[in-house]
Amino acid sequence: MTSTRMPGRPHVRKPATPAAEHHAPAAVVTVRRIFAAESANYFLLLGTTVFLVVLGLVMVLSSSSVESYVNNDSNSFASFMRQGLYAIIGLPLMLIVSLISPAFWKKWAWVALGIALSMQLLVFTGLGGSGGGNRNWLDLGFVQAQPSELIKLALIVWMAYVLSRKTALLDDWRHVVLPIGPVAGLAILLVLGGDDLGTAIIMLIIVFGSLFFAGIKLQYLLFAATIIASLGIAFALSGGSRSRRITAWIQGCPPDDPLDSCWQSTHGFWALASGSVFGVGLGNSKAKWSWLPAADNDFIFAIIGEELGLIGALVVLVLFIVLAIAFVRIFMSTTDVFTRVVTSGVMVWVVGQAFVNIAVVLGLLPVLGVPLPLISAGGSALISTLIAIGVVLSFARQPRHGADEAVVQSPADRSRLAASGRLAR
Repeated sequence: MTSTRMPGRPHVRKPATPAAEHHAPAAVVTVRRIFAAESANYFLLLGTTVFLVVLGLVMVLSSSSVESYVNNDSNSFASFMRQGLYAIIGLPLMLIVSLISPAFWKKWAWVALGIALSMQLLVFTGLGGSGGGNRNWLDLGFVQAQPSELIKLALIVWMAYVLSRKTALLDDWRHVVLPIGPVAGLAILLVLGGDDLGTAIIMLIIVFGSLFFAGIKLQYLLFAATIIASLGIAFALSGGSRSRRITAWIQGCPPDDPLDSCWQSTHGFWALASGSVFGVGLGNSKAKWSWLPAADNDFIFAIIGEELGLIGALVVLVLFIVLAIAFVRIFMSTTDVFTRVVTSGVMVWVVGQAFVNIAVVLGLLPVLGVPLPLISAGGSALISTLIAIGVVLSFARQPRHGADEAVVQSPADRSRLAASGRLAR
């Protein structure tokens, strides 16, 4: 560090960045500049997210090793390597998105939503693919993608844009229902058309959460929730695997066939029970030996409870609580409606979906088929979630004008400045 001292002026400390950066690699210099003046909220959200992704990679490796060995020519690392590739793509994208101005998202909100809905429509063409009883995938040959994950982010940004433009009119229900209702309803119906009830429920939670944090009157939300809940129950009980899962959750497992519709939830319970307090040890799960379906995806929390025990399960819960705290801190640090709605929407998506997934594994909800965000295997879910968190990170960035130099005043400097102020008065 070098410093200059002039009579009658504060002691200005200038960072020795030119000399240091002259000898540092270009990549290191770029990283220093990017993270030079970020807020505590930024690093809290970023650090918790990265920790969850790393934990997810470890658990995907453990939970998928047996199935990967069986299905990929004795390669136990196949699923882990795919998930690692998704993380390598998603984490840099998150950081790149965090550098984008919020004005960009306002400008392209309509376009992003249109692209996402168009991709969802392609699911019902020859490019569509099925998995787990749902037709909610695009099969492009070299890669499979789930457009509904992109719709979540696009819908949040679009709603934030619309609500921020109508801030003074939100007390009138027509200015909420008429723009939001048809578009959000279309997006959810397109997902329901592929029989993906779990994703549709998460999207409904996102819509209601965003409206709530935007300041919509509670009576409007309760009225709409009553109508939608009635329609949702009728759809859920209309037949197929949805009806069997919900009936088994309400009435319990049938005594004549306890492992039919209850197979997954029953083995999830057994996995959690065998983990006890400290777990059976990382990699020592018995449920992952083809007993528990979707062990590396929807029911990965059961494997966490089995291998890492109650302590490991509580750590995951605490991490998502910390993530929620980071979102709330960013939400409370601004009065901009667009920023607040996007931040709350992403928070409801990530944290809400996490607790829905955990509630399913614990038997508090019927099996819905939603992954554990940032932890479960799946490229579309991981990358879309990381991009969404990157958008929130862009709101948490501090202005850089104060990062170029730091002013450090000595007691004598402060005394002279105080004396000058008294003389001026």
